[in-house]
Amino acid sequence: MEASENRNNLINSSEIVALLNRTATPLQNTEDLNPLIDHIGDAKYVLLGEASHGTHEYYTWRAKITQRLIQEKGFSFVGVEGDWPDCYRLNRYAKGYLDSGKDIFSVMNEFNRWPTWIWANWETAAFIDWLKVFNENFPIDQRIGFYGLDIYSFRESMNSIIQYLEKNDPKALAIAKTAMKCFEPYNKDEGQSYARASSYVPELCEKEILHMLSEIIKNVPNYNHDAENVLSTKQNAFIARNAEKYYRAMIKRGSASWNIRDEHMVSTIQRLMKFHGKDAKIIVWEHNTHIGDARATEMASEGMVNVGQLLREQNSTEGVVAVGFGSYKGSVVAGREWGDSMRKIKVPEAVVGSWEHAFHLAGNGKNKLLLMNKVKDEKCLSSYIGHRAIGVVYNPEHERFGNYVPTILPKRYDVFIFINETSALHHIHIQPDGNQIPETYPFGM
Repeated sequence: MEASENRNNLINSSEIVALLNRTATPLQNTEDLNPLIDHIGDAKYVLLGEASHGTHEYYTWRAKITQRLIQEKGFSFVGVEGDWPDCYRLNRYAKGYLDSGKDIFSVMNEFNRWPTWIWANWETAAFIDWLKVFNENFPIDQRIGFYGLDIYSFRESMNSIIQYLEKNDPKALAIAKTAMKCFEPYNKDEGQSYARASSYVPELCEKEILHMLSEIIKNVPNYNHDAENVLSTKQNAFIARNAEKYYRAMIKRGSASWNIRDEHMVSTIQRLMKFHGKDAKIIVWEHNTHIGDARATEMASEGMVNVGQLLREQNSTEGVVAVGFGSYKGSVVAGREWGDSMRKIKVPEAVVGSWEHAFHLAGNGKNKLLLMNKVKDEKCLSSYIGHRAIGVVYNPEHERFGNYVPTILPKRYDVFIFINETSALHHIHIQPDGNQIPETYPFGM
C-alpha cells in the first residue's frame, strides 16, 4: 500500500481494533470452530480460502474444517484450485479404486508441473490419507471425492482423453488426435506461443477442439462402464476447450483470461454438483482471491469476476459461505519469480493499517475467528482496507507495493480466520529428502 493509503487506513484503526476485540472469538482448537460450523448450517457451498499457496496453517485448518463438515454436515466432495488429472489420481486413491497407487507418496510424486508444492505437500497427504480411511466405511458410490477445478492442464488432459478413447471410441479418438496435432507446435511453454500465434490467426485450433468436445459429449451415453471415468473424460474435454480460449485471451490486456479461468472453475463445480446428485454439497479450497467476492475489492472496477462472486450470484438460495484467511507474520513456501526454485521465505509483520495488523492488535497476538454477520453494518468497516495476498511468486521486500488488496472484509467473506503467526508448508519435492515424513505428521488430524 502507498503511504497515503496507510494514513487513510489509520483514521478508524482504533475503532476497528476495539470492534474486533469485542466480536472476534478465540481459535485454538477444533472446538473453537463451533460458531463457524453452526453458521454454515445447511449451506451447500462452503468456500475455504488461503492468503498464500504455501502456508502450513491454512492447509491444516482447512482440513480440520473439512473433516467436520464431512462428518457432521454430510458434504459430498472437495474441489480445489488444482489440475484435474493430478487431483483425479488423488480422488481415485482416496476412494480406494484398484490400481490407484500403493501409497500416498507414490501418488503425490506424480505432481510434476511447477508450482508442485501447492498440492504435493504433506499437509494435503495427511488429509487424503484421513479421507481414504474414512471412505472405507462406505460403498464406492457414496465415498467423498477430491477434484481439481483449474484450467491449466491442457496437455495432461489431452493425453488422458486419448488414453480413454483408445479403449472406448475409435472415431472420437481420431478427432482428438487431430486436435492434439494442431497444438503440437505450441507445446513447449504452457500456451504462451499459442497465445502469440493466435494474435495472427485468431481461431487457430479452436475448430478442432470444439469438434472433439462435441463428439465426446454426443457419445457420453455410450461410455457407461465407469461413471466417474466418463465424468473425467468429459471434464478433460472442457478443460481443453476452455484452456484454448484462455491461451487466446492471454495475449490481450484486461480481465478476459482471469474471467475465463474462474468461470471454468464455476462450471466445473456445477458439473460436479450435478454428478453427485440433488443433495450434493461441495467444499472448495482456493486462494482468497478466488473465493472472496470480487465485488468487495478493486477487482470489480477492473471488470474481473471470481468464483466467490459467481457462486453467490447463482446459488444464494442454496447457501454459499466464504471463509477467508489471513496472518500477521511467519514464513511461506514460494518462488522469487515464475518457475524459480521453491524456497522458504520469511513473511514480515503486516503493515500498519492493514486488516492483518488490526487483527493482531485486537487479539493480542492470538488466533481469531470472526463471523461477519456480527459486524457487517458497522460504518468503520465499510471502506477499503489493505488485505495481504501472497501468490506462488513472492518478494517480501516489495510486498507493500503489490501484495495488499484493498478490501471491504465483511462484504468479501462471510467468516474470517486470522492466524497470528504462520509457518511454511511441508513440500514433498522441495529437497532430496522430501520424502521424509515431518515429525508432527499428520499434524493432529
